[in-house]
Amino acid sequence: MSANSHDPSTTHDKLPIRMLHDRVLVRTDIPEGERRSSGGIVIPATAAVGRRLAWAGVVAVGQNVRTVEPGDRVLYDPEDRAEVEVRGVAYVLMRERDLHAVAADRFQGSEDSTGLYL
Repeated sequence: MSANSHDPSTTHDKLPIRMLHDRVLVRTDIPEGERRSSGGIVIPATAAVGRRLAWAGVVAVGQNVRTVEPGDRVLYDPEDRAEVEVRGVAYVLMRERDLHAVAADRFQGSEDSTGLYL
């Protein structure tokens, strides 16, 4: 698990930071602001939404992180987060214990794994 790894889906070079201890740096999948329902209804950013978990891609991990690697997708609570901007891109910084689930291609084909840790 490299502490300086970077999500290959972004166009930036390596991040100029290194995560420490049990910290995980993720990039959210859905931009903040208005969104559309499955029926096409526009929901404004100011609309109150119940407590809902969100998915994000792991960009970098600290040396004490054991269960996730850069490139994994994780489920987290958007209310329990710290935002940081690096080179004009918004990321979310959190502790490994604040993650609720992990989804990764490396779990596929494993005899004892369903592909998700809940």
